[in-house]
Amino acid sequence: MPKSNSIKTILIIGSGPIVIGQACEFDYSGSQSLRSLREEGIKTILINSNPATIMTDPSMADHVYLKPLTTKSIIDILKTHPDIDAVLPTMGGQTALNLCIEADDKGIWEDFGVKIIGVDIDAINITEDREKFRKLMQDIGVGVAPSKTVTSFLQGKEVAQEFGFPLVIRASFTLGGSGASIVYAEDQFEELLTRGLEASPIHEVIIDKALLGWKEYELELLRDRNDNVTIICSIENMDPMGIHTGDSITVAPAMTLSDRTYQRMRDMAIKMMRSIGDFAGGCNVQFAVSPDENEDIIAIEINPRVSRSSALASKATGYPIAKVASKLAIGYHLDELQNQITQTTSAFFEPTLDYVIVKIPRWNFDKFEGSDRTLGLQMKSVGEVMGIGRSFQEALHKATQSLEIKRNGLGADGKSYTDYNQILSKLEYASWDRVFVIYDAIQLGIPLSRIHEITKIDMWFLKQYEELFSLEKEISTYSITEITKDLMLEAKQKGFADRQIAHMLGCLESEVYAKREELGVNRIYKLVDTCAAEFEAHTPYYYSTFEADVNDSKGGKVEANESVVTDKKKVIVLGSGPNRIGQGIEFDYCCVHGVMAAAECGYETIMINCNPETVSTDFDTADKLYFEPVFWEHIYDIIKHENPVGVIVQLGGQTALKLAEKLSRYGIKILGTSYDSLDLAEDRGSFSRLLQDNNIPYPEFGVAETADEALSLAEELDFPILVRPSYVLGGQGMKIVINKKELEAHVVDLLRKIPNNKLLLDHYLDGAIEAEADAICDGENVYIIGIMEHIEPCGVHSGDSNATLPPFNLGDLIIEQIRDHTKKIALALNTVGLLNVQFAIKDDNVYIIEANPRASRTVPFIAKAYKEPYVNYATKVMLGENKLKDFNFDPQLEGYAIKQPVFSFNKFHNVNKQLGPEMKSTGESILFIDSLKDDTFYELYGRRKMYLSK
Repeated sequence: MPKSNSIKTILIIGSGPIVIGQACEFDYSGSQSLRSLREEGIKTILINSNPATIMTDPSMADHVYLKPLTTKSIIDILKTHPDIDAVLPTMGGQTALNLCIEADDKGIWEDFGVKIIGVDIDAINITEDREKFRKLMQDIGVGVAPSKTVTSFLQGKEVAQEFGFPLVIRASFTLGGSGASIVYAEDQFEELLTRGLEASPIHEVIIDKALLGWKEYELELLRDRNDNVTIICSIENMDPMGIHTGDSITVAPAMTLSDRTYQRMRDMAIKMMRSIGDFAGGCNVQFAVSPDENEDIIAIEINPRVSRSSALASKATGYPIAKVASKLAIGYHLDELQNQITQTTSAFFEPTLDYVIVKIPRWNFDKFEGSDRTLGLQMKSVGEVMGIGRSFQEALHKATQSLEIKRNGLGADGKSYTDYNQILSKLEYASWDRVFVIYDAIQLGIPLSRIHEITKIDMWFLKQYEELFSLEKEISTYSITEITKDLMLEAKQKGFADRQIAHMLGCLESEVYAKREELGVNRIYKLVDTCAAEFEAHTPYYYSTFEADVNDSKGGKVEANESVVTDKKKVIVLGSGPNRIGQGIEFDYCCVHGVMAAAECGYETIMINCNPETVSTDFDTADKLYFEPVFWEHIYDIIKHENPVGVIVQLGGQTALKLAEKLSRYGIKILGTSYDSLDLAEDRGSFSRLLQDNNIPYPEFGVAETADEALSLAEELDFPILVRPSYVLGGQGMKIVINKKELEAHVVDLLRKIPNNKLLLDHYLDGAIEAEADAICDGENVYIIGIMEHIEPCGVHSGDSNATLPPFNLGDLIIEQIRDHTKKIALALNTVGLLNVQFAIKDDNVYIIEANPRASRTVPFIAKAYKEPYVNYATKVMLGENKLKDFNFDPQLEGYAIKQPVFSFNKFHNVNKQLGPEMKSTGESILFIDSLKDDTFYELYGRRKMYLSK
């Protein structure tokens, strides 16, 4: 059956600001959905409050409403667009589903004649209400853990008495495992039960008998109106039950599941999906499997929407789940749709993987001082990375190399833990770095049986680790001159980086690279094609691997490289890697716009990134996608293979920027601002001297490299002092200190964490107003795209401040100084492209805090507020295709736009919630107000000094 002709206009609900548990995977699914519906000639209307995403770009939908996600906003939109026929709530995570239910309860959809597509309310209620879900599973003969629903403290105590410990408490209708916990003993129970009841919007929890040590799996499914169901991907959690799937290392396809049990699991998943309601769309089902020969299967939950895992499954298989789910929601059947990768086969098929993918979460515990770093049922990670390889070992290494935590992979980098008790503790109380600690335990000689006993991680995975360590030991007996081709090839096939091999051989990384070339051990590229090369793929989506030489029947070498290089002029855009606090979805927005602008200028566009949640890693965003770590060795090989005109580094945040030095050293052209200028701005001392030379005011400062130097500087600078390390992200390590004792402690701690760093000590301008400006410079002229004033005083990180565009309290004299300073700095830095400058304003003087000649967190916000494609313009300037005078700048904003930070403190109990120079927010929303008399502005301004911490 083709699409329903009764649906002409669809409202899509977005997921709002990024929080832990609901990140940019819904920007990806929402963007895919909007594109998919517009292909069908359907008018799309979007509501979402997140300014940092591609999804809210004006080009994505016919009408984009950057409004708060409330029923009041929904009613306003439905009144403005009486032609809306249907609402699709499955693309915006739990936030969208909850808003859809609330609107349904209030009768809003019925009042406006809007039907819900892609899911039905009964399905949402059954899957979210744990008691209804448990009863349904019993009715259809699917096993669940022994459990009971409770709505009061007293009921909870009675259930605990009946079940005994350990127990699992899960809160109903929450996101990312909020309110969930494992209770090991009676003395923890009262506090954790109270926490769960408070976290649930309906004050209901379900108490399960804990299945600790059972293996955890997920299946991603699609279903059409004809009741056809296809399984897109199986995912296995390397971590057993007890750790939230968003915090688990996951592997696709499932590695340790017997075929017999997989078939049973498939049948159960299909039965579950068919039982929860008559709807067409995507679904995620989670199971626990007993770790014995019986392989008993128990259902954990089912989500009738696209999920975090469906973004991962889409990238893992190349099958665009959200795109297809949207077409199913409007009436298509699976067998009527095309496989987007092959473009010749049907979408009604199950993808085949001839590679392995490994996802590793990315945490930011250092931003949550005093937080419990143990992993459990409540999700704590802020992002994730994915590695693709021909083996689990290769994919695992590539994923660890993508994390950007100063590790080169597993082991062989001199950063292993060596303390026996510390290792055992990290294994027992699942630590965020357990993926590395397992290797350290094997290295220390702890038997696999003991590691398995503590972690309950399947022995198959542990043996894979053991093989890696055995290979490291073997290679370590050789020197660079002695190592054989076979051994070098094996090391590379198992994912070891050149840096790791250099560590084993006691030589330089460059020597390993040269030796590899000499031996003919070179990286090749393979296609992600959904069908294990059974059909030809038309979408260039690649990963790298290593293969032994293969000869044909005539003795000639078979070309194994599937990435064909064209003779077109090419541009590589370096992505921003995993989301983390200080570098989120806004940089993916910039990268996607950079790719689109380069394509408009006639370049073949190449994207390199490793984040499975983002639009930049969609297989049809760039002409070519390399799903690879943004890690020097991988980048360099792709550049050598593709030979681009140049590389764009200023759109991918600190991730891309920190590769600029090596690109420059290797003679690779950086498009836009040069490495020397980027480095000058990052080096706090050099930048302050540039300001001095240009007569631009800045707070009194000094540069220190030791605690002694810092203490002697303090004599001159006077407290309070702001301490700032160079080359960091999101205000990492920044702190305001008020005496010598605090200064010494912080400097010693910083130099331990970030050795050989230059620290800038500024006299802190207490009570100053903070403002920032974003600009584009073409090397000759400067255009300021926006000036924002922070509501909080100077000292709260700009990413944590409520920022108002345009300024609300700065006189003409101050604005003129800001404009003048910004232009001077842009030209002094020889900026070509984007620039962000931050200011402190005190006693009518404008002081410079810092400048970043790259895309900033605020560029997407300004672009959305003013309805201008600033990244597009800046990219064309970087490419040398245009000058500023070529663009017709026409910003449009009535009233004010406020960038409001959003925090995820509710995931961390007993954490320090005070705001200061180090960024802590996980996302942001945009609020438009007509005037400064708006109640929200009054409330924000009234609280401006409340959180400031020194």
